Amino acid sequence: MIKVASYNIHKGIGLDRRRNPERVVEVLREIDADVIALQEADRRFGERACVLPFHLLDEHSDWKPVPLGSRAVSMGWHGNVILIRKSAQLAASETIHLPSLEPRGAVMADVSLAAGKIRVVGMHLDLSGLWRRKQAAAIMAHVDGCPVSLPTVLMGDLNEWSASSGCLRDFGRDHLFAPTGPSFHSRRAIAKLDRIMVSRTLKVVDCGVHDSPASRKASDHLPIWATLESA
Repeated sequence: MIKVASYNIHKGIGLDRRRNPERVVEVLREIDADVIALQEADRRFGERACVLPFHLLDEHSDWKPVPLGSRAVSMGWHGNVILIRKSAQLAASETIHLPSLEPRGAVMADVSLAAGKIRVVGMHLDLSGLWRRKQAAAIMAHVDGCPVSLPTVLMGDLNEWSASSGCLRDFGRDHLFAPTGPSFHSRRAIAKLDRIMVSRTLKVVDCGVHDSPASRKASDHLPIWATLESA
């Protein structure tokens, strides 16, 4: 089985308004997923440096960032980062340009793990429902256009407040949703803004929201996770 997770780390700024990357890594170690999609992992302005220092992951975690050919100090693309186990093999990675009014993007990686090979897409969608639907269409078209088909996991902060309409209905035509539960706001989670979706070649064995003392302080979102196996 493969464990995946998605986490909007709010640029490393916790509810105490302090930027603390060590606290984020502590939460990631608690989740202990094989593949993790992060959102808001880069600073928005200037060189867009990653809020998680490379040496911190290298020295104090079991993950490595998927290279995306961006700025030297940046780990992701428009704040989107994919982390994989250091033992995993990366077959391919790329950025996905999205139609948007504000800077938005998605990232994709084909990863070989001990349990098998999967395609992972990490995303952070727009605040506008119209643009979210356009972005969902662009992501699905990009995945459908890949020359090789793989079991696929789509995950991230969809910014969708509705229960089943908008971009959720679009993604749901070909994907299954892991029923992880509300993840926003971390102080008192009531909204399912963060989602994990899988192709019908995968089965969700277990899933949930990672609610711990550390995760309730580290960001305004709680991380979500799912354990998967072949359908």
